[in-house]
Amino acid sequence: MTSSSTALLITGATLPDGSSTDLLVNDGRIAEVGSGLTAAGATVIDAAGLTALPGLVDLHTHLREPGFEQSETVLTGSRAAAIGGFTAVFAMANTSPVSDTAGVVEQVASLGARHGYVTVRPIGAVTMGLEGKQLSEIGAMAHSRANVGVFSDDGHCVHDALLMRRALEYVKTFDGVIAQHAQDPRLTEGAQMNEGSLSGELGLAGWPAVAEESIIARDVLLAQHVGARLHVCHVSTAGSVEVIRWAKARGINVTAEVTPHHLLLTEELIRGYDPRYKVNPPLRSSEDVEALRAGLADGTIDIVATDHAPHPLEAKECAWAEAANGMVGLESALSVVQASVVDNGQLDRADVARVLSSAPAGIGRLDGYASPFAVGNTANITLYDPSVSREFAREHLHGKGVNSPYLATTLPGQVMATIHDGYATVLNGALVDAGEVAAQARSRRG
Repeated sequence: MTSSSTALLITGATLPDGSSTDLLVNDGRIAEVGSGLTAAGATVIDAAGLTALPGLVDLHTHLREPGFEQSETVLTGSRAAAIGGFTAVFAMANTSPVSDTAGVVEQVASLGARHGYVTVRPIGAVTMGLEGKQLSEIGAMAHSRANVGVFSDDGHCVHDALLMRRALEYVKTFDGVIAQHAQDPRLTEGAQMNEGSLSGELGLAGWPAVAEESIIARDVLLAQHVGARLHVCHVSTAGSVEVIRWAKARGINVTAEVTPHHLLLTEELIRGYDPRYKVNPPLRSSEDVEALRAGLADGTIDIVATDHAPHPLEAKECAWAEAANGMVGLESALSVVQASVVDNGQLDRADVARVLSSAPAGIGRLDGYASPFAVGNTANITLYDPSVSREFAREHLHGKGVNSPYLATTLPGQVMATIHDGYATVLNGALVDAGEVAAQARSRRG
């Protein structure tokens, strides 16, 4: 039996297929899988009653650094990710300076490697400065040490059709993907919430569903014409689900994500004008929520991604019209997925492993997540207790942002352990000491 001071022995875990097993992790990799395993000197994690998921992967995270460290940093965002069960996150490009050059994306990747809580893969901007006028240094970022494969102007739509076509053509040469923020800017000028009877009742400018759906329709046709990969960020309407379903039926290479908050929350929460519920795209109707859940269950929507968007207090604790769009979501994602689509039977354990791990890893071309429990693979594992519930509070938030829509809400489940590249970053539901995690990261880098 292999053992060392770095060994972890996980006993009695329930795998996504429902079987129970022990897992021995040694020197960062899965060493053995089976029943009754022992290992002298190993740290033992009793996982009886816990679900062992492959480490979660978030394809849509805002870590804010460089430039907006008052909202979040790579370190604090990585801590939030680890406590939520994530072992890898893709960091969006709307930093300052924007992640539109090889130098900036390499800086973000280096910060993630130094802190060690999760793997941080930077997303490159599609256009310089996110301005939608000129393509960014796509090739330089793709061939940099950061090895960027996903490009997005998230927060802004690549609205110019010719520029979008050129971006798709460019990334096709190295099997990259454009992740589009689908929002027609002319149709959403001054918009404050979902357009409908409630927006009229509340006196808030409406954000029409067609502003999202029309961009998706255009872009899937462009992707078909070019033969490139398109990913649609934060799908939020029933019509968008139908457009994506139509595109997939035609064989167009499109993938899509939905956020946890769009699976659970509806526009009715805006009646109180609480800025915690202000987000882009906005919370939609209950009919949209049901369509999103069904689209995730039938595979039209490929993944769940958090769109974790931390803000300082002053940006959210203000009047609705002045408040920033966005919610934090890393720490609560798995619980919200359980509450919205697992407890009602639409998704099972295997589905959760797919939409929160293997599928986002596949879209982002992140190796090692296709067969997460195979002997010899790097160990990225999340141990989750679906049987408990908790009133979600600020003490459960480990990033800088506290703009969670779930505060004072009872949520099911809790992440009990997160193992990143074979080393524990969360044990017994608590973060492992930052110095220890950083030391482990340094040892892995040699």
